[in-house]
Parts: sequence; C-alpha cells; structure tokens
Amino acid sequence: MAMEAHEDVPALLVALCRQFYGLGWVSGTGGGISVRAAEGIWMAPSGVQKERIAVEDLFLLDRNELDRAVVVRPARNPELRVSECQPLFYNAYRLRDAGAVIHSHSIWAVVAAALFVSDARHGGTFRCQGLEMQKGLRGKGCFDELVIPIIPNTPREAELREAMAAAMNEHPDVDAVLVSGHGLYVWGRDWVQAKTQAECLDFLFRAVVELHRSGLAPRSGG
Repeated sequence: MAMEAHEDVPALLVALCRQFYGLGWVSGTGGGISVRAAEGIWMAPSGVQKERIAVEDLFLLDRNELDRAVVVRPARNPELRVSECQPLFYNAYRLRDAGAVIHSHSIWAVVAAALFVSDARHGGTFRCQGLEMQKGLRGKGCFDELVIPIIPNTPREAELREAMAAAMNEHPDVDAVLVSGHGLYVWGRDWVQAKTQAECLDFLFRAVVELHRSGLAPRSGG
C-alpha cells in the first residue's frame, strides 16, 4: 500500500508530529510516525522533539527492503538517526501491507494497559465492548468485543520486534499492539486510517480508564 505520488508526505509528517505533540502522544521526544509513499518510506528521526521537526530532518528509506532499514535519503543533520521504532514500523509494512504507522506514548494507552496487566514484564489483552467509537476501527462494531494484545516492554525499543510480530499474527483482526508501561503501535492502509484508528483507540482507552475509576466497569484480565 502506498500513497499517491503527488501527495507531499514530508510536510504531512511534520504537521502530524505537531498535532500529536498537542495530544500528548509524542512528548519528551517519544513516539513516532512513518508513512509508506510511492518514492519510499518516510520516517521521523529518533530522540528529537517531534513538534520541532522540519522536513529536512526526515529520513527516506527503501520501500521494497523490509527486513532492514536502507536509507535512500538521510536527514540533513548527520547527527540524526533513523527512528528506534523502525523495526516495529516494518512489522506493520511487512505483515499487514500497511501504508502508515503511528507510535503513541499516550498516558491513556499506558494506564489502560495497566488495568489489564498487573506486571509490566508480562503480556495480556485489553478488552472493551459496547462503545460507539469502536466503529472507527477496521471491521469492528460498537457491540463487538475489542481485544488488543499487550506485550511486555523491553530496555530497547527495537527488541520489541519479535513479540510485536507474534501478537500481530495472533490477532489479525486488529491494527494495534499495546506495549505495557510504554504506549501503542497502530497502523492502517494509509495515514488517514492509521490516524483515525489512533484517535478512536485513544478515546476508548480513556473511556475504559474512566469507567474503571468510576466503578462502572469490572476489572478484567487477559
């Protein structure tokens, strides 16, 4: 899946990074985004303030080589490096033919995962049902049970690759993986679907957290 060649993907990524910063998804240099376009895979750099990224800071990677990062056009600043999220983004490109991937450090994703996994060193599943915003997710209705895999965190982000791939294969009906104590990876056929699903999931995570806090929902395990 690729975007149309006429779309200004670098400018789009810069704008989305600023928007996601405002939502609290990429604060403290965390989080990231990648879009697969006709000319290659665009990716924000690692370890930088996402709300201050310029077009010249982005990396362009080979869109056909998905087992490793092959840089086609590096960032202008030689001190910048390809995102630590790159192997996780490539999971979505390789296993789901995604067109875009978003990595969020949203507090709601972290707290929601903690409701369903008591120990960050173990995995589980986030579950919810009967919420209207589930309709914004691929193949889901509001009365379906939404099940999102939660994988344990690792010291380095790239070390999540195998656990994320296994979770994706086990849950082919959802386009997201939660990382315990860390955040969310979510993808879509293009940036519009990836962004839509990221926003809907963030709403659902917050709704579930608030329902639990209010004593209106039973605590579940997975």
